[in-house]
Amino acid sequence: MCGRFVITSAPEALRQVFSYIEQPNFPARYNIAPTQPVPVVIVENGSRHFRLMRWGLLPSWVKDPRKFTLLINARAETVQEKPAFKNAIRRRRCLIPADGYYEWQNRGERKQPYFIHPRAGGPMGFAGLAETWMGPNGEEVDTVALITAEASTGMSVLHHRVPVTIAPDHFGQWLDCSSDSASDVMTMLAAPADGTFAWHPVAMAVNKVANDDAQLILPISAEEAAVEQVKPTRAPRRVVVSEDDGQGSLF
Repeated sequence: MCGRFVITSAPEALRQVFSYIEQPNFPARYNIAPTQPVPVVIVENGSRHFRLMRWGLLPSWVKDPRKFTLLINARAETVQEKPAFKNAIRRRRCLIPADGYYEWQNRGERKQPYFIHPRAGGPMGFAGLAETWMGPNGEEVDTVALITAEASTGMSVLHHRVPVTIAPDHFGQWLDCSSDSASDVMTMLAAPADGTFAWHPVAMAVNKVANDDAQLILPISAEEAAVEQVKPTRAPRRVVVSEDDGQGSLF
C-alpha cells in the first residue's frame, strides 16, 4: 500500500513531465500523509490541470464524513465493483506526482521504514481516483485515493501491496475519461516490474508526520537500523484509514 510519499522535483520539472497548464510553485515535501492536500493532475475540458486535493477519498454519497472511514488506497482488483470507487474509475481518473514513497517492513519489535524510489530517478505518476464531496451547506471537498496492486516478487519483501504507477506514454490514455468506461485502462493497474524501483532503510523519524525534511530519505546503515530497533519510542499518532476492505493501517 502507500501511506506516505515524497515530492522532491522542482515545480517546473513536474509541469514538464505532466504537461498541465498551471504554473504552481510549491516546496519539496518529504513526508506527505493522509488528510493533507496533495498535487493532482486531471483533465478538464480537454486540457490537463494541476489541482490540490485532500488525500483520503470521500464518495459523493457519504452523508457525514465524520462517520466514514478514510479511504487512502483503492485495490486494483476490486476498483470496478466497490461502491466507493466504481464511478471514479470510469469518470474521474487522475495522476498524483511523486518522487518516492515509504513502506514499513516487519522487523523485530518495531517496523523498519524504507524509502522507495524509481531506480532510474525522476518523478512518477501514481494512478489515482478523484471525487468531489458536497456537504449539506454547499461546501465542496476535492478528495483523492491511490490505486494499489499486488506486489511483484521482488517488492513483496517490503509489503504485499504497492502503488500503481502509470508510464508517461500512457498518461493521456489514463486521464481520458471521455468514454465513461474503464475497460481500456484496467491492464495498466499492475505492479511495476521487478527492478523498476530501488529502496533503502531510513531513520524512524519519518514515523512522525510533523517531521518533513530532506534527512528523512537518506539511507541509514545496518548498524544504525539495529540501534533504532531498540530505542524506546512512543506509539505514533494513528489515523483510521482504509483501502476498501480493511487494508489501511499506516503502521
